[in-house]
Amino acid sequence: MDAQRLTARGLSALDDELRTAGPVRVVAAGKAAVGMAAAAEQWLGAHLRAGVLTAPASVQTHKAWHVVAASHPQPNAESEAAGRAALSLADQTLREHGLLLVCLSGGASAMLAVPGEGLTIADKAATTGCLLRAGLDISEINMVRRHLSAIKGGQLAARAGRVVTLAISDVCTPVEDDPAVIASGPTVGDASSFDDALAVLDRHSLRGVIPAAALRHLEAGAAGRVGGPVPPGDPRLKSSAYWLVGSRQDAMTAARDTAARLGYHVHMERAPVVGEAHLAGPALIARAVSYERPACVIASGETTVHVRGSGHGGRNQELAVAALTALSGAAPAALASVGTDGVDGPTDAAGGFVTSDMWGALGAGASGLVRDALARNDTYPLLQQLEALVKTGPSGTNVGDLQILLLDA
Repeated sequence: MDAQRLTARGLSALDDELRTAGPVRVVAAGKAAVGMAAAAEQWLGAHLRAGVLTAPASVQTHKAWHVVAASHPQPNAESEAAGRAALSLADQTLREHGLLLVCLSGGASAMLAVPGEGLTIADKAATTGCLLRAGLDISEINMVRRHLSAIKGGQLAARAGRVVTLAISDVCTPVEDDPAVIASGPTVGDASSFDDALAVLDRHSLRGVIPAAALRHLEAGAAGRVGGPVPPGDPRLKSSAYWLVGSRQDAMTAARDTAARLGYHVHMERAPVVGEAHLAGPALIARAVSYERPACVIASGETTVHVRGSGHGGRNQELAVAALTALSGAAPAALASVGTDGVDGPTDAAGGFVTSDMWGALGAGASGLVRDALARNDTYPLLQQLEALVKTGPSGTNVGDLQILLLDA
C-alpha cells in the first residue's frame, strides 16, 4: 500500500486539469501525507506554489513545503498550527483564483485541527480522549469532532473556492469510504447537525464527561448561536471535487493475490470487521473453521476497545489475544491482526501474530492469563511473552486494520 504510488495513480487521471489550473497549493495531512505530498510535488513541478504537510514526524521536503509534525490520536498545538496554515493557503488560493489540492489520509482529523469558536486545542484533545476511551467508532468520533472545528466539515474547501481532494481511506463504517468521515471531511459538505453530535454524547452518556467548554459549544450550535460545518449543496462547495485513491480493498486484494500464489484457498470477507475487538477475533475463526484447507481468510476494518483497565495494548493486540482460545481449537492455524499504519494504540507495535500452539505454551493457566489481560486491556505484555508482537514502525499509509487467518491442512 504505497501512498505515493496510489496518489500518483489518481493524479495521472487529473494531469491535464492540474497543469492548466494556474497556481496550485497543496495540503497533505495524515499518516500517508509524506508519500502523497511526494507524488503531488513530482506531478505538479513548477505549478506547485506552496504546500502544508502535516504528518506524525517531520521530514525533509521541497522548500515550498511548510512541514508540521503533529500528534495522533489527540490533537496538539502543532495540529492547530497546521490547520491554521492550511486555512491560510485556502484564503490565498481564493484570492488568486488558483486550485487547492488536498491530500487526506487516516490520522488527519487529529493532525489538521482548528478549534471552533470559544474552544481551545486542549478542549478538543480532551474531548477526543473521552470519545476514544468510551469505545466510540470512528464515524461517531468524527461527527463530534466536525462540530467542534473551524476547518472540518467542508470549512477548508469553503474558503478556497476551487478544490480537488485525493483521499486514502481508513473508514469502513457506517458508510464505506464516506468522504465526510475521512479526516472529518474538511472539503465536503456535512449533512449532520449539532443535534446529531449531541445525540452521540447522549447515546454513550458522555455529556457530563467531555470538557464543559466543548459541551457548551455543541449546545450553542444546536441553538443556532455559533456556526459549524458547511451543509451539502452550499454554493461555496460547487467547485470542490473528490477522488478516492486507496482503501482497505486495495490491501485485501494484495493479500489475496499473494495467498493465491502460495496455494491457499482464499476467502475474502467483504463486510468490515468492526465492533469490540475481543469479540471480533473469535467470530472470524468461527466463520472459517469449515473452509477447505489450506485456507487463507482475509478481512479488514476497524474494531473498538472500551477501555476499562489501565494496561498496555491496542485493538489489534486485543483481537489477537482474544482469538487464542478459538485458534487452539482450529489447529494448525495462525492469525495476524495489524494496523496498516504500523501503529496499534499507544504502543510501538502494529498488532499481534498468534498461532494455535501458543495456547499450550501458556500452560495450565492459559484461560486465566487471557481473561486477565483482556479485563485489564493489558494485551501487550502477554503477546510480548509469547514473542507474538508485530513491530513494523510507521508504514507511511493507513487503510485501517488487516486480519489474515491461515488454516493449514
